[in-house]
Amino acid sequence: MKDTAEQAAQRRRLRDRARTEADLLEATFELLQRDGIFAGLNLQEVADRAGVNRGQIYQYFGDRRSLLRSAVAYRARQWAAGAKRHWQASFLQRRRAMFRSALANPVSTLVEALLAIDRDPDYHVLPEIEKTRAALERDQAVGDLPADADAIATHAFMVAAYKGYLIFREALARDTGIPLDELDARVLKIHDQVAEAMVTRR
Repeated sequence: MKDTAEQAAQRRRLRDRARTEADLLEATFELLQRDGIFAGLNLQEVADRAGVNRGQIYQYFGDRRSLLRSAVAYRARQWAAGAKRHWQASFLQRRRAMFRSALANPVSTLVEALLAIDRDPDYHVLPEIEKTRAALERDQAVGDLPADADAIATHAFMVAAYKGYLIFREALARDTGIPLDELDARVLKIHDQVAEAMVTRR
């Protein structure tokens, strides 16, 4: 059955809005990467970079905080689209994948830190908490985590560890005199050893 002209126009409007939102969110990350998180995000510059009117930022996102929150969610959706089997992986595989993904896109975690420090009530560090709980229960049922482990606290600790590292990594590299790439590799190794110890604890 063919769409009416009105249905086709509606689809184009939705597609155009989705594309505009994506362009604004990509521009947000580009400017945060260039200028730093605390330099302040110039909304006119975001709009100019995305090739849209500044008013569309307010129309689509409401305010600066909502734009930042949406940018974090956008990156999370992009990651999820490429990680279809994430929730079927073991605890150790999920932890390794999450840290490596975060290292590939550290700006997203820095924006999360800003939202958390600002006590944004609509920011969620664990947006997929129900899927997380289900995966942790399965981990314990199949022996990927010890049955007596505090699974949710273990997960929270590991999330805090890698997000904390991402917040401080450049300062840590500067203070230790270790090149950033080398420090990342060494910390990844320690992270994996800690996660393995949690899994194999007797």
